[in-house]
Amino acid sequence: MNETTPSERAVEVLEKTTPYRGFFRMDVYRLRHRTFDGGWTQVLSREVFERGHAVAVLPYDPERDRVILIEQFRIGAFAAGLDAWLLETVAGIIEAGESAEEVARREAQEEAGCHITDLAPIAEVMLSPGGCSETLSIYCGRVDSRGAGGIHGLAHEGEDIRVLVLPPEEALARVMATRGANANAIIPLQWLLLNRRELRERWSP
Repeated sequence: MNETTPSERAVEVLEKTTPYRGFFRMDVYRLRHRTFDGGWTQVLSREVFERGHAVAVLPYDPERDRVILIEQFRIGAFAAGLDAWLLETVAGIIEAGESAEEVARREAQEEAGCHITDLAPIAEVMLSPGGCSETLSIYCGRVDSRGAGGIHGLAHEGEDIRVLVLPPEEALARVMATRGANANAIIPLQWLLLNRRELRERWSP
């Protein structure tokens, strides 16, 4: 059997409709695509949740070896029957005209009250590609954690965000102990524990 490569595959969109448009959007596709053996699938109907593209940043203080996590209410966790208050990294949606780095710095200030001086890119991932087009660009951001803490967020957006300053190992243990733990916290925390020595050498005075 001659298998096709990704560059040789094709998608034929027969129809695309948008049955819902609000803060987010739902699109419905009728399509078919090439199969691995070079044929075509039957006509498929697929819904796609369009919520834009996002950025997550783990604020890290290399001098004090502390990370900053945030805790806030999440409707998705509530709807899933899980603990609705999740430990997360700072995150936000990329608005028109913004770069991912700009979003990381803006959200760190809004959600955690901290100023990022350097950024280390970690990965760009898709959290649910079976039904959502969102990509998540993940960073680690250098901060000074002295004085960090308290409650933050934008009142007009209904945000009520608690800031925690923790050693990286404790932060990961607390996130992993949460049923339905947020991947945007697990990924950068595990990356940091693997790359901490090199990052501290690069970022420390």
